[in-house]
Amino acid sequence: MKVGLNATCLNDRPSGAKQRFLGIYKELVKRMPDTEFVVYEPLDCRVGSWFDGAPNVVARHTPIPSEGRSKKLIAGFQYWRSALAHEKFDLFEGFHLPLVVAPTGRTLLLLHDIRGINSEYGLLSRAAFKLVLSRSIRAADLVVTVSESMREEILSIYHGVPIAVIYNGFDAHGFDGITESNMLAFRQKFFLPHEFLLAVGHFEGRKNYLCLINALALLRDRGCPCSLLIIGNDSGERDAIEKRVEYLNLSSHVQILSGLSDTEVRCAYKLCSLFVFPSSYEGFGIPILEAMAAGCPMVLSDIPVFREITQSQGVYFPYADSEALADSIEHVLGSTDESSRMIHYGRQRVDDFNFHTLAAQVESLYKG
Repeated sequence: MKVGLNATCLNDRPSGAKQRFLGIYKELVKRMPDTEFVVYEPLDCRVGSWFDGAPNVVARHTPIPSEGRSKKLIAGFQYWRSALAHEKFDLFEGFHLPLVVAPTGRTLLLLHDIRGINSEYGLLSRAAFKLVLSRSIRAADLVVTVSESMREEILSIYHGVPIAVIYNGFDAHGFDGITESNMLAFRQKFFLPHEFLLAVGHFEGRKNYLCLINALALLRDRGCPCSLLIIGNDSGERDAIEKRVEYLNLSSHVQILSGLSDTEVRCAYKLCSLFVFPSSYEGFGIPILEAMAAGCPMVLSDIPVFREITQSQGVYFPYADSEALADSIEHVLGSTDESSRMIHYGRQRVDDFNFHTLAAQVESLYKG
């Protein structure tokens, strides 16, 4: 069997897509030693090196950059037809839009979400995204998505499309090596308070950090001041977040960090009093798995996929309601029983998302 993987959307920047690819596909190539995997990597990242010299993985370096829609489209238009003309793939899987279809075999399309059609984007941007999405879905033999909630959302627009669900995964053992010394060094490096709330995710509108900042101000005004650490990289929203923090006189209570190592991020999870995930839209939610593995109680926005991942065992708030978020934070911080219940549940639930199980599911799709 010969499998092509269009990984030209990936790079060294941390993301849920990268974590999924690393975890599932490194395991998959071990499970399928007789299958030749051809990984198409972008101009700016040696994705093939992530497979540690696996003998059944071949990397094809492309002129396609990992970011920049126009540049990707132009470079891809010039590259793909000739690159695939002489390949005889049994299966070709794409991890981004627009979908590239190989001339032979089945074509799979992975969709993490379809947020490009949401109202927060401009009319022309939404129309362009929907056109590309529609054409890609029609061209795919099978769509793979990351949650049942996402599957239902896609089917509400594209009725009858064949869709399989393979969850995103997480290696919970990554937290096993975090020591007291690591955590002390992290706390001292960034002058962290003894107790703080934690939010993790890139700075973009759908992460809903402004609602969280407003809730922090409400808690302060109630006489329940909380410190907050936000970890992520800027995707256009950091300036607005910093301005809201300054406007509400919360600069001494909010710290924003970017570019942390994996060990530092894990230390933050282990040290925090409460993990808060206020997103208005997600296809999945890997930070929830990270919080579970670290033993964090959680307050989550009440969106379907968060209910799905946590089997409705968390504490939730309507994502547009800062006061409800403040109430939820205050409730969990004040309830040892509630915190203990969620910690115990999370440590059991996170095992359902191990990469070995998920790779086996992908293998079944490939052979099906």
